[in-house]
Amino acid sequence: MSRRLALALMLASAVGSAAGAPAARDPGRGELLYATHCDACHNVQVHWRDKQAVSDWKSLEFEVRRWQGVAGLGWSDADIGEVARYLNALHYHFPPRTP
Repeated sequence: MSRRLALALMLASAVGSAAGAPAARDPGRGELLYATHCDACHNVQVHWRDKQAVSDWKSLEFEVRRWQGVAGLGWSDADIGEVARYLNALHYHFPPRTP
């Protein structure tokens, strides 16, 4: 990377931070949390088995909250939401939530 490009990127980052722009959440955070803490036991078959526990957003978030509690992970509500959104995009495909 050229020195000018690196300087321009650092300057743009500093200007954005100085302007008080809120930090965007990492769009891959749900995937990272799931891959790190859940994927070893919960392969794709757990999401498509006949006795599926998830049927809507409420039950999806309930199951994410329940299992992170069982594992003692101490995830925040935001983390639970990120993992639920990741799982929905990957497996369940429920319509987007409305506020």
